[in-house]
This record gives sequence, structure tokens and C-alpha cells, in this order.
Amino acid sequence: MTTATDHPPPAGSSLGGGLRALRGRWGWIVAMGVLLSLCGLVALGSVVLATAVSVTIVGFMMVLSGAIEMAHGFASKSWGRFALWVLLGALYALAGVFAIMNPLLAATVLTLMLGAGLVASGAVRIVLAFQMREGSPWVWVALSGLVTLLLGAMILMQWPASSLFVLGIFLGIDLIFAGTSWIAMGLALRRF
Repeated sequence: MTTATDHPPPAGSSLGGGLRALRGRWGWIVAMGVLLSLCGLVALGSVVLATAVSVTIVGFMMVLSGAIEMAHGFASKSWGRFALWVLLGALYALAGVFAIMNPLLAATVLTLMLGAGLVASGAVRIVLAFQMREGSPWVWVALSGLVTLLLGAMILMQWPASSLFVLGIFLGIDLIFAGTSWIAMGLALRRF
């Protein structure tokens, strides 16, 4: 009787094999990281434009998703499912069109939801931290919750004015962190 350990995995199917295959592309990975980081800096340089562009892109994705859901509804065999899928898809596409036509107004709604979500998430983390056992990293969980709660509160206290820049700042910071991660991975692959 043979087992999985009797036969070695095919070449390239292991993690090490996959990393060796990527090693030859380390320069492209670093270049992509540099590009993402530069895009993040540009986004931070013009946060209002970055907010509008990101909301517009989300709007196009919502229109596409709505069209797919409506197509799924037309493929349904029952009238009830057809009506629900088409209605759901139409509402999603309509919200996407709204976001495309007026991205800054849509950003106002999204920023309000983001701020409220951060406050709620922070509060839950703080409660969970005080329910953790001693010896666990409850202090770090509580600190994380406090920072998240304060960030959400700051967004909400400045709302609706914060909707002009918050999403753009988050996008810029995310792009910079993603870019530096790709750069670090590419440089690590070079040494692998």
C-alpha cells in the first residue's frame, strides 16, 4: 500500500518550487511595488480626486455586479426567484449609476458607513479584550479597539466634510503599504 509520503510531489508544486519559479521575476515584482507606492503617493497628494476616482470605480463594479445578478435572475426557473434577482440586480446597478454620476455625494454616504463601522468594530474589540483570559494579549486587542473607535469617532465628528478626503487617504495609505509589501517580497525573492 502506498501513501502520500511514498511519492514526492511533482517539481514546482511545493512552496519552495513556487518561490524558485518566481525568483526570475523578482524585478517585475519590485517594479509593481514601486508603481503601487507611487500611485499611493499621488493619491495622498490629491485626496479629493482619489476619493472621487475610487468611488467611481466602485460604481462601475456595482453596475457590472447588478447586470450579472439580473442575468442570473433571467436564468432562474421560478417567477419568484426571477423577480427577486432582477430587482436586487437593478437596485445594485442603480446604486452604481448613482455613484458614477455623483461620486462625492456617494462618498458622503460611504464615509458615514465607514465611520459608524469603525466605531462599532472598535467597541466590540474593547469588550472582547476585557473578556480575554489573563496571559493573552488582551492589552493589544483593547488598544487596537481604542484606536479603531477613535478613528471612527474622528471621521464621524468631521462628517460630512470628512467624506471629501477620508476615502482618498485610506486608498493612498493602502497603496503605499501594498507597494512596500511587493517591494519587500521581490527583494526577498532575489536573495532566495
